[in-house]
Amino acid sequence: MNGRPSSASAARFVAATIFIDAIGFGIIMPVLPTLIMKLDHGTLSEATRIGGWLWQTYAVVQFVCGPLIGGLGDRFGRRKVLLGSLGGMALDYLVLGFSPSIGWLFLGRFLAGIFGASYAPAMAALADISSAEDRAKAFGQISAAFGIGFVVGPALGGLLGGIGPRWPFYAAAALAALNFVYGLTVFPETLPPERRRTLELKRLNPLGALKAIGHAPAVLPLVAAYFFWQLAVMVYPVTWAYYAIASFGWSSGVIGLSLAVSGLGMATVQMLLVGRIVKRFGERRAVMIGLTAACLAFAGYALTRSTAIVFCLLAVSAFQSLVQPSLMAMMSKRVAADQQGELQGLNASVGALGAILAPFMLAQPLAWFTGPHAPFYFPGAAFVVSVMTGLTAMAIIAATPRAEPQTAPEPA
Repeated sequence: MNGRPSSASAARFVAATIFIDAIGFGIIMPVLPTLIMKLDHGTLSEATRIGGWLWQTYAVVQFVCGPLIGGLGDRFGRRKVLLGSLGGMALDYLVLGFSPSIGWLFLGRFLAGIFGASYAPAMAALADISSAEDRAKAFGQISAAFGIGFVVGPALGGLLGGIGPRWPFYAAAALAALNFVYGLTVFPETLPPERRRTLELKRLNPLGALKAIGHAPAVLPLVAAYFFWQLAVMVYPVTWAYYAIASFGWSSGVIGLSLAVSGLGMATVQMLLVGRIVKRFGERRAVMIGLTAACLAFAGYALTRSTAIVFCLLAVSAFQSLVQPSLMAMMSKRVAADQQGELQGLNASVGALGAILAPFMLAQPLAWFTGPHAPFYFPGAAFVVSVMTGLTAMAIIAATPRAEPQTAPEPA
């Protein structure tokens, strides 16, 4: 697409992409345990273990492909890479929906690891069209789209799950395909040729990207904090449905409702409060507020046996949505304009590394403490781990020195 890119069109499409990604992500969560048990003919504890391995398969591929997708976006532009990812995700959801065996679920998660990297080029596109001063607010507004999608997705998944555990996957495939068509018609290229960088093979892997990004001042500690945060927050996608069944015996509909309430709370904070809190307290303090709220919620989920208390804690955990946009803005200010895609790709790999470890550190403790050989029944075990990793992220942020943002041309 030639000519000056339309920032408004790009921002709308990025918001739509994150929104539909969140729907697709959330829509399958209420039914995945049921589908695994149906295909494997096993118990909930066994399904928890398999679900952890499915997440790990996805995460390993994401870890490898994150810098590749980000680097390709820095070299060839965001449009081609993002649209390719969306088309691939539509295919992936169909594979998952039609899976005749557990092996096909693993194939689907492998494909999702390759094509499910749309978040990195989408956020890089947003960085292209945002000034450094407004980036945290912009990231927060786009993250709100994820929160709203996470309201719709689990609720829709719970409803469709009443028809059958495969229907949410079909719906996710249709939404991804529609977003691909929408992007073809409205999404302009946001990275002009003069701001693209040469493609270097040595930087298209996590270690190479880390080395290149590491030259920016005070960015590596933030990457480390981002890793521990991603590991902590993985407790929700990896264990929430299993935790809810093990602790309270919730149905897929109630699981979907809880996730929808969580998404609504996060979206409210992101839309109405992120910009105000960052403006008043700064990005660093906003991150610390979010991490504090998250750790309090983790501890509450670990200890409570009351459904009512869980829904009250969802209001507290909504403030954890301050962490992602504020931390990403802190990192984005420290790298040059032609490294925004590389940074987002590295972040995708860091998040994937957290997801690789999550089945061991989160799913396996839950499976053990709800299994027949546990010394005592404790379905909140995974949340104890999240408290510790969340506190580690807080300690790193507190010790990170301040740095001047990198000088970069403002977006056109």
